[in-house]
Amino acid sequence: MNSAYTSSGVNIDAGNRAVELMRDAVRATYNKNVLAGIGAFGGLFDASDLQKMRAPVLVASTDGVGTKVKIAAQANRFDNIGRDLVNHCINDILVQGARPLFFMDYIASSKLIPEHVAAIVTSMAEACGEAGIALLGGETAEMPGVYWENEFDVAGTIVGIVERENVLPKNNVRAGDVLIGLKSSGAHTNGYSLIRKIFQDVPLDTVFQELGDAGNHKGLPLRDALLAPHRSYLPALEKFTAQPSPLKALAHITGGGIVENLPRVLPENISANIHLNTWQIPPLFQLIQQRGEIPTDEMFRVFNMGIGMIAIVAKEDAREFQNALSEESFVIGELETGDWRVEIGD
Repeated sequence: MNSAYTSSGVNIDAGNRAVELMRDAVRATYNKNVLAGIGAFGGLFDASDLQKMRAPVLVASTDGVGTKVKIAAQANRFDNIGRDLVNHCINDILVQGARPLFFMDYIASSKLIPEHVAAIVTSMAEACGEAGIALLGGETAEMPGVYWENEFDVAGTIVGIVERENVLPKNNVRAGDVLIGLKSSGAHTNGYSLIRKIFQDVPLDTVFQELGDAGNHKGLPLRDALLAPHRSYLPALEKFTAQPSPLKALAHITGGGIVENLPRVLPENISANIHLNTWQIPPLFQLIQQRGEIPTDEMFRVFNMGIGMIAIVAKEDAREFQNALSEESFVIGELETGDWRVEIGD
């Protein structure tokens, strides 16, 4: 017999089923600091380790993954969208030098499908585990009438910690410093409203030859290229966030691209020159630009264009910094005295 609540479109039993499916994955992220998690009204995190720091500063950020969730729903692929969310949030506080402590999530949908929710949360838990942080808690909401059928959204909050003296950006960013770009893993979590418009009449299983790489001559299905998870830069950059380090600033290239995000870490009297010939723009962005007939300047205001994080170091420290990185990087430009803007050219 259906309850009145069930007849309104909300299934409490489905929510309980989702919790059971995700329980082990979430608990696997718990460390000695987690005092209460699943089932509690609020997550409890032992903060006594902060007493060992000289001047601890908490850093918090909340974000979502935008309309990438619509492509995940259309493709019936939910195993990476949680990873997208966690890694995006990790990167957002990494640019201030913070080490993440714990993460909390929010999932809302028109109809709760336990297996879908569990897949999303499990991928969050996997990303949290890789970063060594706890998935401390979250909320799953079933809201018929607010979301269309088969629609869902995810959001998350992350809390991290940094010594006050290590907060980025540092106050010595100046003209002559160089910009070192680290590769993105795709479109990350930005520009998907435009992507969806460009490919609205293209089935997601369509294979594009140009999306293949040296090891995949048969190309790649569109859904795989568009749902590639947002990478975390924590493994590559965490060692540079403590003193002493040549790192002066980091810019996470999210919505607004390099043009909008890089100035956020620059002094007001400093501008940046980006040189297009210093890295290879990935095929996905070339395909988007070609099919959408999008001007290059707009592409750089919407997408990361293959550079997901930019580090700022003194010119004399650039080689040392790149050699210490655990991956390929590119000197993509330099800073100069100017009016706080980004110029992109050859």
